[in-house]
Amino acid sequence: MALTKDDVRHVAKLARLHLTDEELDRFTGQLGSIFHHLDTLAEVDTDGVEETAQVNGLVNVDRDDPVLPSLDREDVLKTSERENERGMIKVRKSI
Repeated sequence: MALTKDDVRHVAKLARLHLTDEELDRFTGQLGSIFHHLDTLAEVDTDGVEETAQVNGLVNVDRDDPVLPSLDREDVLKTSERENERGMIKVRKSI
């Protein structure tokens, strides 16, 4: 399927992009080339090929994250120099 300028214009409108005529010509050619490569890849026989997300065998290395007791709320409120309100330390508003 050949990509037309109208197709690119429609996609640009959906993406709220304002393209000049020169950009429209350039992108029509570039996107057409990309779709041609995708059509070529679609012809590859992948029957029997297992789906994979990555092929290099790397895995995430996570550290243990043990649950530890936190500070006692009352002790923190007592030692805070800031005003506390409803069991929380009151801080300045930041935007």
